[in-house]
Amino acid sequence: MNIVILAAGQGKRMKSVLPKVLQTLAGKPLLQHVLNTALGLQGKNTKTGPIVVVGHGAKDVKQFLQITSEHDPRFSKVSTVLQAEQKGTGHALLQALPQLDLKEPTLVLYGDVPLISKKTLSALARLSDGVRGQDSALALLTQHLTNPTGYGRIVRDTDDSVKAIIEEKDATPEQKRIQEINTGIMVLPTNSLKKWLKALSASNAQGEYYLTDVIVMAVKDGVPIRTAQADAEYEIVGVNSRDQLATLERVHQLNQANILMDAGVSLADPARIDIRGTLECGTDVFIDVGCVFEGYVTLAAGTKVGPYCIIRNSVIGKGVTIHPYSHLDDAKVGANSLIGPYARLRPGTDLANDVHIGNFVEVKNSKIAANSKANHLAYVGDSIVGTRVNIGAGTITCNYDGVNKHQTIIEDDVFIGSDTQLVAPVRVGRGATLGAGTTLTKDAPPNQLTVSRAKQVSLQWQRPVKKVVPKKTASKKSVKVKK
Repeated sequence: MNIVILAAGQGKRMKSVLPKVLQTLAGKPLLQHVLNTALGLQGKNTKTGPIVVVGHGAKDVKQFLQITSEHDPRFSKVSTVLQAEQKGTGHALLQALPQLDLKEPTLVLYGDVPLISKKTLSALARLSDGVRGQDSALALLTQHLTNPTGYGRIVRDTDDSVKAIIEEKDATPEQKRIQEINTGIMVLPTNSLKKWLKALSASNAQGEYYLTDVIVMAVKDGVPIRTAQADAEYEIVGVNSRDQLATLERVHQLNQANILMDAGVSLADPARIDIRGTLECGTDVFIDVGCVFEGYVTLAAGTKVGPYCIIRNSVIGKGVTIHPYSHLDDAKVGANSLIGPYARLRPGTDLANDVHIGNFVEVKNSKIAANSKANHLAYVGDSIVGTRVNIGAGTITCNYDGVNKHQTIIEDDVFIGSDTQLVAPVRVGRGATLGAGTTLTKDAPPNQLTVSRAKQVSLQWQRPVKKVVPKKTASKKSVKVKK
């Protein structure tokens, strides 16, 4: 099946330099949502992928497709055609016509309708199959709306068959009362479509070539027209303004929240969670309010996530507690570990089981073995930390010399006193103790106390007293008043 996605519009109501289809919903451009569905519909064995009709911001859209294909090979199948002038949906589809396989039906989608489902499109595609020796039919996705304002109306004949689609600007008062609307999504017999597109006229209120005008041509040619409706109204909603985008964002997030709760996840408030990627959860996971999940995140059974945490591309083990306001980015956390509050795990962090990373502790590109802890105000970067290590408050690894990064190795059972600096590259031997305030520039031997600090001295002294500068008094001068 050919799939064409119309994505040439500017989206003036968005008031943005970005093309409308690159505005984000759940952390992804609107167009990416549509393409993910389209690519899933076509399957892995399809040689040619969806065709995107670009126009306004074509360079930006093409760049997005190029960058996305580097991370998702499926997008390398996506091609583009340019609609240099935006003259309507029929004109847009005409630009893609040379790339269509005439033997296959053509599905038309829209880059600003992000939540259309694979299930709905599969059902629509089945309606387009030919019957009783006929070629494929025309399948039209419609929807009954309480308030159909702004949409084209489906006009039916006395036998309930579709005979036309009337755009609202061209509709009579009687036609405007029709509640069945055209979503714009349809599957068309491509061989007939070729003829229909070339016969379109711009004689209408907007002076555009409407794709919807092919319905009348299909009726005239005796092509069957079948209709289907989406399970949920939000599937057919397009985005034309920031307000509509925000509304659809919450609809999508609530859908995601319901899926999680159905799978056994407890949410403090389903209306206050943001999933901007994929979140997989085990049983009895609890997520408090205001949490954001980006990329691919796994929370194993029994994990508890406190309020306002941000977790990106991370794998969290069983029974982990993540306290409020913690940020995890590309990190692995072992079972039963405690993180936060206000902890930051940066890319390359790999924590084993029962590790404690406390408040205002930052870990980057480091492995920390089981039962070790850094509970307060510490920085651990480019390090390998053994088991049962205690890292005291105010400790930092000085891993950067201004040009290169260097590694710190802390072996098992080490105790590091508060306010210690480990100047990498350096190794702390097994069972060693570093006294508080130590600046370690050489390897510390195992099972010994290492201290580097100035000898404490008490001196008699006078604390400086602030000098008092006398204020200048203003001189009194006689003032003569002229009469």
